[in-house]
Amino acid sequence: MNRRYRKTIIAGNWKMNKTPAEAKALIEEMKPLLSKTKWCEMVLCVPFTDIQMAVKAAKGSKIAIGAENMHYEKSGAFTGEISADMLKELGVKYVIIGHSERRQYFNETDEACNKKVLVALENGLRPILCVGESLTEREQDVTMEVIRKQIKIALQGVAVEEIKKVVIAYEPIWAIGTGKTATSEQANEVCAAIRDCLREKYGARAARGITVQYGGSMNAKNAAELLAQPDVDGGLIGGASLKSADFAAIVEAANQ
Repeated sequence: MNRRYRKTIIAGNWKMNKTPAEAKALIEEMKPLLSKTKWCEMVLCVPFTDIQMAVKAAKGSKIAIGAENMHYEKSGAFTGEISADMLKELGVKYVIIGHSERRQYFNETDEACNKKVLVALENGLRPILCVGESLTEREQDVTMEVIRKQIKIALQGVAVEEIKKVVIAYEPIWAIGTGKTATSEQANEVCAAIRDCLREKYGARAARGITVQYGGSMNAKNAAELLAQPDVDGGLIGGASLKSADFAAIVEAANQ
C-alpha cells in the first residue's frame, strides 16, 4: 500500500448470499468491529435485494454500500436488470463491474464493461472494475496481454479527470472461489503492471493516485502479507466478507 498517493479500499463482494434480514444482522455484527479503522475505506457490495436494508443498517458507520452489477441503459426492456438511477436512489456509492463470474457465466464483454464504467461515472458511482486471467492464460504466459486488453477497452472514453474515481481489482480467475491465492509477489507484479498500463494511458500523476486492489481469495490469514506489497492498495473480498471477524481482521491488516 502507498497511502501517500492513494486510498486503501477493502470491499466485500457478497455474491448471491444473504437475505435482507441476514444482511442487517451481519452489518450490525460488523459495525463495532470496524469502528476504529483509521486508514482504509470499507465497502460492502451486496445483492440488489439487500441494498435498501444494508444502507439503513450501515447508516452512521464508516461502511459504504455498493452493488454487484449494473446495466448501462437508463431504462427499457431489459428484464431483470438494474439501472444506475435505481442504485443511486437507494444510496449506493460503488458498483462492481466485470467480475469474472459475470464474464464467465453471463457472457459479459470488455465492451459491455466499458459502457457500464462510463454510465457509473456519469451518475456519480465509483466503479470497481475487475480484470484477471484464466489458469490457461497464466500458464501460457499471456497474463499481462490479457489484462492490458481488458483495461484499455473497459476504460475507453474515460477522461483523465475521472480516472481517479475508478478502482481496479486484479482478480486472477484461477484464484476466485478455489481457495488458491496468488503469492504476494505475483499479486504485486500484476498490480504494478496494471499501474504501468494506466501510466501509459493517463500519465504518471494520475496512475499514482488510482487504487488497485487484489481480489483472489484474500482472507484473514494472508491479508497482511498481500497488503504489505507496494502496489496492492486493498482487496475485493469474497467469502471472508460474509464472516464479520474475518472481514474485520482484513480491515485491521489494512490499517497497519
